[in-house]
Amino acid sequence: MPAAGPIADPHGLFEPRATALWLEIGFGGGEHLTAQADAHPEVGFIGCEPFMNGVVSALGHVQRLALGNLRLWPDDARLLLDRLPDGVVDRAFLLFPDPWPKARHKKRRFVCRDNLDRLARVMRPGAELRLASDDADYVDWMLAHLEPHAAFVSQRQAAERPLRPADWIATRYEAKALKRGVPPAYLSYRRR
Repeated sequence: MPAAGPIADPHGLFEPRATALWLEIGFGGGEHLTAQADAHPEVGFIGCEPFMNGVVSALGHVQRLALGNLRLWPDDARLLLDRLPDGVVDRAFLLFPDPWPKARHKKRRFVCRDNLDRLARVMRPGAELRLASDDADYVDWMLAHLEPHAAFVSQRQAAERPLRPADWIATRYEAKALKRGVPPAYLSYRRR
């Protein structure tokens, strides 16, 4: 990744040139990110994770799988989103983000108006935003922020419980939730 300035051609960061660009925000240990990259070699992946333990874990997966279609952003995703051009992301993932459960910490949640505006700017029309959480309060928070946002439209019917996508790749956070008997919620939105 270029060290500074706008990233004018993110598809060109990959050899061969990526046909699509997918972004995962907060990839944890990188299991989902690297499995997606392995399953879709034609797609360029950018994973954002500010915690070094997660980055090191992901690098181990990248090396083991010999992935050339994956770039890591070891910093705050907002900094990357601000450097990307308009309409370049074809799919974005935000899976089991930190719910910041204390009332005084909720302002730290990634899903907020400013970050949704950032995502909307970099996502192409028709691009998919996938979210998942096992924290019921954060799911309600996501819905409260995404439903009224003019740039995103839900892919579910109003009364329908959000279901796990057919091509879902399991994460360790999902496994932990299921082990505790907490069914995660899976949300999918399209960029208008």
